[in-house]
Amino acid sequence: MRKISRKYADPVDLIWLHAAAQMGMRIERSAEVNASWDGQGVLTIGTPETLDPDDCLAQMILHESCHSLCEGEQSLLKPDWGLESFNPDKKVREHACLRLQAMFADRYNMRSFYAATTVFRRYYDQLPADPLGDGDDPAIEIAREAWDRANRGPWAQPLDEALRRTALIADALREITDIASIWHLPVRLPNAT
Repeated sequence: MRKISRKYADPVDLIWLHAAAQMGMRIERSAEVNASWDGQGVLTIGTPETLDPDDCLAQMILHESCHSLCEGEQSLLKPDWGLESFNPDKKVREHACLRLQAMFADRYNMRSFYAATTVFRRYYDQLPADPLGDGDDPAIEIAREAWDRANRGPWAQPLDEALRRTALIADALREITDIASIWHLPVRLPNAT
């Protein structure tokens, strides 16, 4: 019997696990949660069989990072970024997170790849081309502040690098995927701005 010393790992998972580590997050998987931040550096994400078929680790890590950016630096020390399920303001905070997520995804024309897969998917799908553009949604201002934090803070480089690397893989798959795949999307090459 041959000795096996290596194992296969999904390349996009590796990209986003690396980004998470650079941002000070340790990723764990559990069938007990969808996603949960412990306030002490551990982000627990559901196991593949507990998530929706169109979820992926990249989307989940980006989404949770956006929650933290929307809630501010102090959120790193609070379970679930300080978001409490009984707080009526939570819906606006979720909408702000999704606007920020769309901004990140739009850098590489991958909005559908990073789409929310929860009950908030309809909101995400209806976001305008400029998710931070003027409007009367109170989530816009929260997302704008988060976008500023994202682009000047320590997470700017790891997030952009993960998005860029994922876009390279998406570009390599562009002509071989069918419409049922989350990889079936138009990709703007990462060196285009």
